[in-house]
Order: sequence, then C-alpha cells, then structure tokens
Amino acid sequence: MFERFTHEARQVVTLAQVNARRLHHSRIGTEHLLLGLCEQPATLSARLLARHGLDHAEASAAVVRLIGPAPAEELDRDALETIGIDLDAIREKVEAAFGPGALDREPERDHRGRLRSGRHIPFSPGAKKTLELSLREALTLKHRHIGDGHILLGLLRGGDGLARRVLDEALVDTGTLRREIVENIGPHRAAG
Repeated sequence: MFERFTHEARQVVTLAQVNARRLHHSRIGTEHLLLGLCEQPATLSARLLARHGLDHAEASAAVVRLIGPAPAEELDRDALETIGIDLDAIREKVEAAFGPGALDREPERDHRGRLRSGRHIPFSPGAKKTLELSLREALTLKHRHIGDGHILLGLLRGGDGLARRVLDEALVDTGTLRREIVENIGPHRAAG
C-alpha cells in the first residue's frame, strides 16, 4: 500500500514514528498520525487543521495531557532523586560528550542480540485501520494515490482513538473539515 503514498503521505508516516519516539511511546497510534499531519505546514491537511484551530504544538500538548508522561521515565527519575542522583546533570554531561539527544536514542538489538541502529515502532490497530481507511477514501474518490488528505479522511472516518479525542478537545468540526478536504482533493485530481 505504501507505494501508492505521495511524498507528503510518506512524510506523515515518518513523522508519526518520530513523534512516537519523541514521546517515548511503544506504538504509533492515531495520535501520532495526527501529529505527523500537523507537522507539515505546507500540506493541505495541516492548513485545514490550522484553520480549524489545531496546529502541531497544540496537538502535541493535547496528546501529552491526555496520555500523561511516560510512566517508566518518571518512576526512574523519582527513584534516582531519592538516592541523590541528579538526572539533569547526568543528561548534560552525556550530551556534552555524545551530542544532543544521546540518551533519547534507545539501543536496539537484532535477533542475535547485537546492537543495531534505529528502531522500528509498530503501528497500533487503530493506526493500521486509519491507513486502511485512507486507501478506501482514495478509492472512493477514484484516486490512484494516497495523499495526506486521504490519511486525514481516514482518521475522521475511523472515528475513535486518541486522535479523535484531540480533535474533539480542540472543538474541530469534523463534518465541516471532512467536506473541506473532499472539496480540495475532489475526485480524479492528480497527486501533488
């Protein structure tokens, strides 16, 4: 299916993974797809979402507010502080030696136990459903490609998950948003 994705749609998926990793989440959920959509301000989806009052910063803050901090990280910080270890001081020293974000990169091991770089984060069932629905939306509109607008339509059609809670909290009129997307990408329009 990903071969049908436009560059912008592929970027949504890539940015969803980046956002999941940044938030220390173990799966890419609908909320991460929404963040990926919002993070590309030049795309139709990001422009329409912004017009409805939702940008990347607001969506990201809502995700953190709705899910809360990564529990293990907070417990580790508290445990270390009780024995007199300042995690912020350690972070500064490690980043001075190994570069910014060095502690945020988790080491991954292959099936033989060897360290490998990068890590794949799996999609949640809701995110998989959203991507499948984006294909259905493209087919309904008689498009041969899947663009960022189709992914947003898939999110809206799915109707559940954390992305929908973020949209509802931001008071986005999803019916109007859906109509605006369809008006802009309409049937038989070429990929951008």
